[in-house]
Amino acid sequence: MLWEQNSLDQRSIGSITKVMTAAVILEDPDVDLTTPVVVDRSDVRAASTTYLRAGYKVTRDDLLHLLLIGSDNAAARALARTSPVGTEGFVRRMNEKAAELGLQTTSYADPSGLLNANVSSAYDMARLISYVSGNERIASIMRTPTYTVHAGSRTIN
Repeated sequence: MLWEQNSLDQRSIGSITKVMTAAVILEDPDVDLTTPVVVDRSDVRAASTTYLRAGYKVTRDDLLHLLLIGSDNAAARALARTSPVGTEGFVRRMNEKAAELGLQTTSYADPSGLLNANVSSAYDMARLISYVSGNERIASIMRTPTYTVHAGSRTIN
């Protein structure tokens, strides 16, 4: 670190939340990214950024791409909802993971970042980004400039 100012001040982190969502999904070595997921109405409700509609059937891999490339809020919700621990358990795991990584100013309230209660500091977010950059699956998605999802008869770019 060469210089810092207010690096530990907590702020709402918005869509950066999705980085932790991806990290928690991929921490399970047995996660099957080919598993199909049907998008639920609750996933798309009030999701300000989404390419998905209720009833679309997509894979977890598609959801990860939409999460990290398109910052898709419904993708974050669908991933958390269909995790083995459900949405509440998923958010709890996000907070546990933050604690494991020593992210002392970080707290999550939802997997998408739509809630202002998702807070962190610049310092903690730099540490999180450093951590996930070591995950080749996340890094490869982040390097992907475009991605196409086929959901039923609809193509999402």
